[in-house]
Amino acid sequence: PIRSMRAPLGLARTRKMSNNYNDVPFGIRMVQRLSRQCCTRFHARRDLLYKMSVFVLTFLAYACYHMCRKPISVVKSVLQGNCSTTPATTGQDCGYPPFDGPDATTLFGMMDSAFLFSYAIAMFASGFVAERVSLRYFLSMGMILTGVFTYMFGIARTSNIHSLWYFILVQICAGIFQTTGWPGVVALVGRWFGKSKRGLIFGIWNSHTSIGNILGTLIAAHYVESDWALSFVVPGIIIAAVGFLLFLFLVDQPEIVGCYPQTGQQERRVANESDQEDHGDDEEHMRHNDAEINYRSAPTERTPILSRSASQQPIHQRGHGRPISLIDALYIPGVVEFSLCLFFTKLVSYTFMYWLPLYIQSSSTLGPQLSADLSTLFDVGGILGAIAAGYLSDLTGMSATVCTGMLFIASPILLMYQQYGALSLTISIFLLIVVGIFVNGPYALITTSVSAELGQHSSLEGNANALATVTAIIDGTGSIGAAVGPLLAGLISTTGWQNVFHMLIVADIIAMVLLGRLVIKEFGALRRSSHRIRIE
Repeated sequence: PIRSMRAPLGLARTRKMSNNYNDVPFGIRMVQRLSRQCCTRFHARRDLLYKMSVFVLTFLAYACYHMCRKPISVVKSVLQGNCSTTPATTGQDCGYPPFDGPDATTLFGMMDSAFLFSYAIAMFASGFVAERVSLRYFLSMGMILTGVFTYMFGIARTSNIHSLWYFILVQICAGIFQTTGWPGVVALVGRWFGKSKRGLIFGIWNSHTSIGNILGTLIAAHYVESDWALSFVVPGIIIAAVGFLLFLFLVDQPEIVGCYPQTGQQERRVANESDQEDHGDDEEHMRHNDAEINYRSAPTERTPILSRSASQQPIHQRGHGRPISLIDALYIPGVVEFSLCLFFTKLVSYTFMYWLPLYIQSSSTLGPQLSADLSTLFDVGGILGAIAAGYLSDLTGMSATVCTGMLFIASPILLMYQQYGALSLTISIFLLIVVGIFVNGPYALITTSVSAELGQHSSLEGNANALATVTAIIDGTGSIGAAVGPLLAGLISTTGWQNVFHMLIVADIIAMVLLGRLVIKEFGALRRSSHRIRIE
């Protein structure tokens, strides 16, 4: 009799996953045991606690990824040091070969490009892999290996390594393992959080990028004038430690810990589809079997509640609930436009990220540490811009229009900073914050809320497995722009920094034009919506 009892689908699914790679993390099991023994009277919403833990852990994870990208931009001024113009201080060298020659900016551009091009290319493969493995192991491994290669860059000084190819190889490996971050954390947040106020949630959450940049800059600036090796060693140790923390506590599927956000919507789906007489018993049986074989096949709280018909199922017909191909993802409306737009917006953002401290030092009388500290204001503006863009997107439902408006304002602000930023410290502080708001706002919105929205598009019929692939396509395309921007900046800066700013303004204008079709489409939908309201 016991054998004949059939366990509920959710319970069977949990059992299968606990025997699979998606088991309950060791740290979570320890917390559960302690809570049963010591906190028997404490009652709280379990799903809310897990959501908070995922929010905090993914926030820390990607902040650490960005923290490890910043030291190179801070250390450039010391690697390029010249005692004929900058007096040597105690413990500081006059440059570090091979970066102490007249071709230093070109070599820096090569190093930046080695990291960013490897990052951009590996990003497409990373999204493909992220859909098929446990994200807890995926992120933990990626963070620890990122820490290893960040550490290796720093020990070049203590080991007296001066080979350019050593630095380039380390940057390539670091770029490859950094790609584990973005598809993983976006997919996790997409699994745990619904669509309500998604733009605002993602806007707040996406401040990890700027927080990481600020932390990386401050840590690197603290050591840059005494021992620049520690500017890399310390962030490398931190990200490896946080990676181990994720391994202990990150829950990468709600079902693993008994949270079933899909239950209500699963019933709604059955009710909606029961009206369709052309779905026979055989097809229902096959769909039920698919749900048992693939625990991620059932819709969850992220599934768009939209009417569906056979004409709206091009991707569904290729395997509901299974990872989709890159070609399938490109057919999702808006993916191509936002990917190309991100190419140019990320070009601008990463040019600032990699060259701003050096530009501030060359255009003012500030030293390496103060220049690095001042550059963090760009990231402070980025936090405000990400939250503002997310809130406006939630308020209007017009993501493309919000991005276009911010890009339109960013172009003249960039020109103003180039013209007047060096006049006084007060003006520089104000303009850096404003530039950060309007440059990083569209970048943050596209890489988070827009990516998650497109990754759960109605044409996917609730197949959230596409989320990592769509995220990888959009961010991977943007990362190519991020690689091109610093490379061009290194080459163009030899002709004058004003030409670098002209390049950034042109990139902003192109990004704005690329969203033109989507903006027209959004305003058309707005007019039709208001017309229906007037008729009713």
